[in-house]
Amino acid sequence: MSKLNNPVLMGTIGAAQGLRGEVRVKSFAEDPTAIGDYGNLYSEDGRVFEVLEVREAKNVVIVRFRGVNDRSAAEALNGLELFIERDNLPDDDLDEDEFFYADLEGLEALDAEGKSYGQVTGVFDFGAGDLLELKGPGRRPVLIPFSEWSVLEIDLEAGTMLVDPLAAGLVDDKDSDPSAAFRPKKK
Repeated sequence: MSKLNNPVLMGTIGAAQGLRGEVRVKSFAEDPTAIGDYGNLYSEDGRVFEVLEVREAKNVVIVRFRGVNDRSAAEALNGLELFIERDNLPDDDLDEDEFFYADLEGLEALDAEGKSYGQVTGVFDFGAGDLLELKGPGRRPVLIPFSEWSVLEIDLEAGTMLVDPLAAGLVDDKDSDPSAAFRPKKK
């Protein structure tokens, strides 16, 4: 199997479930049970996984893959990430203001004056809200909140996104002195 050109992470395999080779999978699809609806899944090392059955559990889905027939084979898959090619995802189901996070990678972050703050190199969710990683030439990566206040507009066709550098934490507010709030006012 050749390497995927534009991989999209669909899920991560967890612990084995039962004795028949089923595994728990944390699905990143909007409908967790749709993890196998877009074709075969691929691991980073090139293995192909065909989904035979999917059923819901509390926070995961239980999946049976072709060729994984016992508990020991299922246990060997623990921690494996599963990907599909971006082209397998349907674009016609998206509303005008919807997109896949994979589509954000590579966008250039610009402010209203056209100043570049780098390109999106990753999208992360550590539990408190999504973050975008920006990296520019000769700069260290920075994380900005992916919110309507810091990311004002996304133009996938132009390959850009409009950011508010102050709301995103990319610049300091030159007009305010943060220590001024703690100084006593003169009478």
